[in-house]
Amino acid sequence: MTPLTLTPGEVTLADLADVFWNGRAIQLDPASHAGIAAARAQVVAAVAGDQPVYGINTGFGKLASVKIAAQDTAALQRNLILSHCCGVGAPIPVAQARLMMALKLLSLGRGASGVRMAVIELLEQMLARGVTPVIPVKGSVGASGDLAPLAHMAAVMMGHGAALFEGQRYDGGQALRRAGLAPLELVAKEGLALINGTQFSTAFALSGLFGAWRAMQSGLVISAMSTDAIMGSTAPLQPEIHALRGQPGQIEVAAGLRALLEGSEIRESHRDDDARVQDPYCIRCQPQVTGAALDLLRMAARTLQIEANAATDNPLVLAETGLIVSGGNFHAEPVGFAADMIALAVAEIGAIAQRRVALIVDPVLSHDLPAFLTPHPGLNSGLMIAEVTTAALMSENKHLANPCVTDSTPTSANQEDHVSMAAHGAVRLGQMVRNLEYILGVELLCAAQGIEFRAPLRTSPALAAVLHDLRASIPSLREDRYMAPDLEQAAHLVGSVQFALGAGVPLPELHA
Repeated sequence: MTPLTLTPGEVTLADLADVFWNGRAIQLDPASHAGIAAARAQVVAAVAGDQPVYGINTGFGKLASVKIAAQDTAALQRNLILSHCCGVGAPIPVAQARLMMALKLLSLGRGASGVRMAVIELLEQMLARGVTPVIPVKGSVGASGDLAPLAHMAAVMMGHGAALFEGQRYDGGQALRRAGLAPLELVAKEGLALINGTQFSTAFALSGLFGAWRAMQSGLVISAMSTDAIMGSTAPLQPEIHALRGQPGQIEVAAGLRALLEGSEIRESHRDDDARVQDPYCIRCQPQVTGAALDLLRMAARTLQIEANAATDNPLVLAETGLIVSGGNFHAEPVGFAADMIALAVAEIGAIAQRRVALIVDPVLSHDLPAFLTPHPGLNSGLMIAEVTTAALMSENKHLANPCVTDSTPTSANQEDHVSMAAHGAVRLGQMVRNLEYILGVELLCAAQGIEFRAPLRTSPALAAVLHDLRASIPSLREDRYMAPDLEQAAHLVGSVQFALGAGVPLPELHA
């Protein structure tokens, strides 16, 4: 697969999604090379000078006041990386590791880090040839950079640590050699440039965002199916209602639901003389809730797109002014806030979906559907416990949605006395999105079963196409069977979003 050529500072969400979903390698636009070289020349001059410059000829963190001799600057970088390889826990998935590497390339490519082109080229080649560092998931507080996880990445570049290559785990140096690459000896500033930054947190926040968006798109189609299954009213979808409020996500979701339900015989059958005056909120307020989550995800997307294009190293080399300045761009507070926002959206999409599941399986509320959507309640339990599973997952996501960014704790002898906990906030999104996929998968099964019980009335053409595709992999539930595989397959369909695209109705697109 041909690598993407990306210009640092101008990368889009679509580019990043391509790297994440499709495993694309990247290379930097050659136009960025001049800036990288200029910053490197400035670092070389600082090494030769007498003035202390943080991280170049001094120690790190609380040890910044310790001057390092010029002949020891390479050893300083080696010691920095090896001492910071303190991650623990399971290795992160390959997709997130590669996205993190790509984000680090983009940050270095801004020409403010002072690394050699050899560092850039090795990262590019590791992505192109499939050398993926083994990076433990735990150890970052998201403040002075994602130090521990990025150190595990940098260690492989030096020939240490561990890496995956062609599906096998090797020592870092061995993995590089098998891929036809050679380890680097890092010189002044390069180790610090590699581990200072928010790339671990940002990679996980982006992966959570991308997964949440796909689930939201699938959820929009599924919620339309649920509306038809319980013979819900489309009156609350009137465009004038949503225009009067003006919230863009709400307007977009209402329009999508109208398009998905257009032409439903089920809907037309109860348009007049329906004894019900109003539907429960989980049906009536879908545009307001899902639309608000859509808006929140896009706000987080804007922050993460900016962060993906940012220089988050420290110190930063300001080549145009001749300065090397110690600052705080490594602090991941923006990423932490974005991750918390995504978590809230994921939790709320799942919460309202779970209420729709509960509505459909309840014969008191489902407008004459059989109890738990089985033709023979009593002898069969139908989707009774599938609904209980969604309640468990909804509750878990509520707990996980509590903010992480407010949970600061001092580190490094109080030098780093406020931290973002962005890594925690971003990593939890994977589990939350997976929980959401299961919740929506169960709703999909319930809604499809409910629509089929409305025969001979037919649902809309758009939803009929989705139902047809679903039944190609998951048959109707006529009598009790071993349910776990059905739930797994339904969750897979939700996460892939392909079945939702089968409706032929444009779904909301992710943009910043």
